Amino acid sequence: MEKGISSVEVLPSKSSQVTAVKVVVKEPETKQTQRGKRVGFVLVHAGAGYHSESKAKEYKHVCKRACQKAIEKLQAGALATDAVTAALIELEDSPFTNAGLGSNLNLLGEIECDASIMDGKSLNFGAVGALSGIKNPVSVANRLLCEGQKGKLSAGRIPPCFLVGEGAYRWAVDHGIPACPPGIMATRFSLAAFKRNKRKLELAEKVETDLIQLKKRRQSNEKGSRVLCRACGRLPVVVGKGGDHIELFPLENDSGTLDTVGAVVVDQEGNVAAAVSSGGLALKHPGRVGQAALYGCGCWAENTGAHNPYSTAVSTSGCGEHLVRTILARECSCALQTEDAHQALLETMQNKFIGSPFLANEDGVLGGVIVLRSCRCSAEPESSQEKPTLLVEFLWSHTTESMCVGYMSAQDGKAKTHISRLPPGAVAGQSVAIEGGVCRLESPESS
Repeated sequence: MEKGISSVEVLPSKSSQVTAVKVVVKEPETKQTQRGKRVGFVLVHAGAGYHSESKAKEYKHVCKRACQKAIEKLQAGALATDAVTAALIELEDSPFTNAGLGSNLNLLGEIECDASIMDGKSLNFGAVGALSGIKNPVSVANRLLCEGQKGKLSAGRIPPCFLVGEGAYRWAVDHGIPACPPGIMATRFSLAAFKRNKRKLELAEKVETDLIQLKKRRQSNEKGSRVLCRACGRLPVVVGKGGDHIELFPLENDSGTLDTVGAVVVDQEGNVAAAVSSGGLALKHPGRVGQAALYGCGCWAENTGAHNPYSTAVSTSGCGEHLVRTILARECSCALQTEDAHQALLETMQNKFIGSPFLANEDGVLGGVIVLRSCRCSAEPESSQEKPTLLVEFLWSHTTESMCVGYMSAQDGKAKTHISRLPPGAVAGQSVAIEGGVCRLESPESS
């Protein structure tokens, strides 16, 4: 099943600071489904951040492998939740993503991961936060979801759906998930980034110390004077009349640090599932939990129902604090119940994310989403066949400089990958890129 980009056009936006890019994708001609072969679709992302051209091949390759793992599960008749977990495990195992293996290190030089998963059929949810010592956090989240579906524990206790820290680790080990030595989780890439960021932090702290001293001098010197900064040895500081040190030492919260990974899946029965996994921000405070673990923020999945004409699945990426304060995954899912999925997602990213009153004081709002929605429809009018078709619309959108995605249906020979980028001149944190496509999945003929 081929899905090719046919054109690019710039869409008008409600704000002059928001640029929306639409990539029109040709709807593929559906190949004849093999007798007895199951169908399904998966869309994955390797994060919203910045993806350098030098590493583009690695990012695309891991997205391809993740798609293939999910499709293999779907073709074998596995649940949508198991398929989305398989995709996430592949993404977590890559040293190029900020999830599982090679995640960002916190202030103490430790790895603490967040992950969650949601089943659209049962609406059950499983999540872990600030988890150390487990190679694949999403496997623990999935196990929590599965155990929760079994009902109450002994003495009528409610089974947990969200565990953090040491408690999450002990629960995982008690349920047969193998522990992983901390030294294995950190890679040479993540260790090198940690050392660079620690040095930047030390410089920034020296600057802050100088600033305190300079402010004290300012009180006794109304005319002002220029003073060298101990950290950088320059003359950027003006003391007096509101002078402040404006030299910044930004941490590497770009391609190697905002790259939360995620996936959304729909199976042959139309059931959807979504999952997300992250190592969090660089040099985060120990115990910090981001959107990847929080209900309605990192992922969302919900089957069609009395009030939902479409089944929807969403996975987010970006600055966790921005995504938490806007509950973006849930917002996107609700918006996708309207007729025009593309317009609904665009307006959500503009009005509920970049333009959110909860983020009014932020200079730039950084994040991205992948979404899919599906519904049952009859065969095309000119077709003589009566078998139902699953119509799947899939989209990705981001306010970061780039976002790497991959997608594949069970009828495809191989996965497609793409690195979406903001257009030239667009400002990250103030602009929106949005792309996507459509595919039809025919139910297989009975054998």
